[in-house]
Amino acid sequence: MVFPPPDQSAIVHMMTDENNYDAYKPAKIAVLVEGVGVTKAQLPLLQMFVLAILAGAFIGFGAAAYTMVMTGVDASFGPVRFLGGIVFSLGLILVIIGGAELFTGNVLMVMALVDRKITMGMLLRSWAVVYTGNLVGAAGLAVAFGFTGLLDGSMGVTAAEIPRAKAALLPIEAFMRGALCNALVCLALWLSFAARSAAGKVMAIIWPISVFVLLGLEHSVANMYFFPQGWLAASGVTFIDALGNLIWVTCGNIVGGAGGVALAYRFAYLGSSNR
Repeated sequence: MVFPPPDQSAIVHMMTDENNYDAYKPAKIAVLVEGVGVTKAQLPLLQMFVLAILAGAFIGFGAAAYTMVMTGVDASFGPVRFLGGIVFSLGLILVIIGGAELFTGNVLMVMALVDRKITMGMLLRSWAVVYTGNLVGAAGLAVAFGFTGLLDGSMGVTAAEIPRAKAALLPIEAFMRGALCNALVCLALWLSFAARSAAGKVMAIIWPISVFVLLGLEHSVANMYFFPQGWLAASGVTFIDALGNLIWVTCGNIVGGAGGVALAYRFAYLGSSNR
């Protein structure tokens, strides 16, 4: 059997790139994240909306799995909450590996805005379309679970308790939990950019996401699933209470992700002195 000659250019590239199999360094990640932000802002409207619906459903699957893990156990027991966080990580894994548009991750697009690679109009268009699509996907999945019969049993009891606890949060509590939550979510995304394999991205995602769930922090897109699921399980939480929680958590998500991660890393690695 005669084998084709090796690709000399590929060999030279591998020999000269000594870090070919290493994780990307933070400065390189900053460039990658900013470039992705530009790409996201330029997506056609329909494609953006469809990918946002998928992301909402993906996060919903993680939230549904979390609900089942927390069923029949003491919700304040740390190890169980951590297990719930690991299961909930499925949502972001599907978003990153499968490909979808998630609002809480898209706050990192602020990096591209600051460097004038996208306009404020492009940023707000993306956020509005993706946020709406996430809501459609997450709420739609909750409705689908309502037809499964799973919410009629013990899972339904947990499904009702989760939104009650969220609705009871004071505005400042919801805001701060949202800010801290999305700092961890955006760090999970940031770390996933460092990995060069799907397995590496999964491992990078699991730990920050598990920690935010363990600590009881607030994710706006997850709440887009939890509140409709709770209504189907007769939680008694009003629409006004749910809306109030979502507004404060969303504002916190923006501040924590855009300010705590995006702008901090932008000035650290993409500032004029670093170019």
